[in-house]
Amino acid sequence: MDQIAVWQMMIREALSVQIGPRAAEGTGRLRLTFKRNKLCYNSGKIAGHRRCGSLSYLAKLRIEIMKKTSTAIWRAADGNERAADAGDAERRIAEAAAVLREGGLVAFPTETVYGLGADARNSAAVARIFEAKGRPSDNPLIVHIAHIGQLEELLLPYPELAKRLMERFWPGPLTVVLPVKPGALSPLVTAGLSTAGVRMPDHPLALRLLSLAGCPVAAPSANRSGRPSPTTAGHVLEDLDGRIDGVVDGGPSGVGLESTVVELDGERTIRILRPGGVSAEALRAALPEALVLEAEDGREAPAAPRSPGMKYTHYAPQGELTLVQGEPDRTAAYIQAQEAAAAAQGLKTGVLAFDERLDRYRADLVIGFGSERRLEEAASRLYAALRRFDEAGVQRIWAEACRPDGIGEALLNRLAKAAGYRIYEA
Repeated sequence: MDQIAVWQMMIREALSVQIGPRAAEGTGRLRLTFKRNKLCYNSGKIAGHRRCGSLSYLAKLRIEIMKKTSTAIWRAADGNERAADAGDAERRIAEAAAVLREGGLVAFPTETVYGLGADARNSAAVARIFEAKGRPSDNPLIVHIAHIGQLEELLLPYPELAKRLMERFWPGPLTVVLPVKPGALSPLVTAGLSTAGVRMPDHPLALRLLSLAGCPVAAPSANRSGRPSPTTAGHVLEDLDGRIDGVVDGGPSGVGLESTVVELDGERTIRILRPGGVSAEALRAALPEALVLEAEDGREAPAAPRSPGMKYTHYAPQGELTLVQGEPDRTAAYIQAQEAAAAAQGLKTGVLAFDERLDRYRADLVIGFGSERRLEEAASRLYAALRRFDEAGVQRIWAEACRPDGIGEALLNRLAKAAGYRIYEA
């Protein structure tokens, strides 16, 4: 059975349930086509938006159509993380960029995690991000650019301090919240605020995609809302296959945690809204004349978040996660007692620990962060580890905390949020 016949059958079945078999017979008069992974009818309208011929489409049918859309995979790197043939890679990235320009959703790699991109000026495209992710609409999106020149069309005048941050940390994992020109971005991107977070990613595929697309791209992490962020194309497909138009496969992300988000108070104060790939220490070292205020405890969620990651539970595995802080021996002793008690109840257990203490644990699944002396390695492994617990059906998880130095601050932030701030002091 060809693709059109499959779609036609699906529409008849859906309409039979929704408005009866007689109305469903009318679908035989539709001229169906399949363009860029979307079902279109008659004059090229996209099915599921409002009407199909003389038949009204209900929300359920639209959701079914979205779920059954195939997701393209543009492979720009092979399994050994070497660059694919340059000509083929350029062609694939150009195809993905064309989908973005036409209002599609494309997941792509950055140095932090994979992002789910849409034209930040196109409200219909941006709305699809929220729909695909199941993301709350009051959670603003970060705008990604390929070059500094794009800022002129997007932003109102901003402090010189912002320019110095860009010179020092762009391209890189730093997002700066800045005032937006009225009408320059979809209001869905800013969540009704007068500002938007902007960054330039430090990843060659991301920069090439953004450059070829020729538009500012709104891109949160490419996962279902609340789930661990994706660091591989495979993670993206686990959550969003059939919900988005395509994914650029560029191999694993490097940093493994999202960007640091900052806002500025005049010319001398940098306030961290979300810790990430650029540490407070790095900001102070680069701009010693500025006052750097560290992120507030995220337990008190703001009514209107100024940045992603400030209000909602994020990064959570399906099992109950507890973050354990304290002296290493006491931490290990507490986790040992807890995993034994949970096992006695018949629960499947997991432990996320540093290599120095891996052999102390007897959980059903014990995953190593790497050495506690190399927190960058632990950061890059976090989300993949949380997804492994889900794959194994682990019901209770305990994670060792780390020292809050450098990227350790961001790592602790993500662990605390993944645990829903379920933290035990050993």
